Amino acid sequence: MSRNLQKHILQAASALFYRQGIKSTGVDAIVKAAGTTKMSLYKYFPSKDDLVLAHLCQSRTNTLTHIQSAIDSAGQTPRQKLLAIFDVFDAMLDTPEFRGCPFINAAAEFAEENNPVQKAAAAFYADFGKLLADLAAQAGSRDAEQLAAQLTLLIAGAIVGEQIHRNAGAIANARAAATILIDYNLSKN
Repeated sequence: MSRNLQKHILQAASALFYRQGIKSTGVDAIVKAAGTTKMSLYKYFPSKDDLVLAHLCQSRTNTLTHIQSAIDSAGQTPRQKLLAIFDVFDAMLDTPEFRGCPFINAAAEFAEENNPVQKAAAAFYADFGKLLADLAAQAGSRDAEQLAAQLTLLIAGAIVGEQIHRNAGAIANARAAATILIDYNLSKN
């Protein structure tokens, strides 16, 4: 039961953090949403900061697993898989629950350099960039890391663009730009 309670608290906190923001979500709201007590919350997460970092760690794992699974089934070639990532994000951005990227949101709330939350957000984007760089290298890119950085910027920009102005077609525009970048990068070989 204790492992389930810990997981339940983390799920309740994650939902609130994503929906309301981290700093505006108090421990009392988390306890109420989880249907537990402060004592139980602090048993598993000694501080709110620990809970925030657990939330980001879980979000990182879940998001990367979701992306990897989607691209594995999306296309045969590395080029198709690179473009399929935009389709994965399009589906995520198209949900009514969409409130932006949890990592971008967290980084904005905790903008101080070297803050653990800022580092956790950066770690997600480092892992995501590596996934893109690996696919770009498999596709035959001469500069896979640069292409990955460019694609990451397009996706992050589309996420923020969609967060600011819903249904504006930001991810479709990012995908179109990515197609040009990918084709140019691969034709240089």
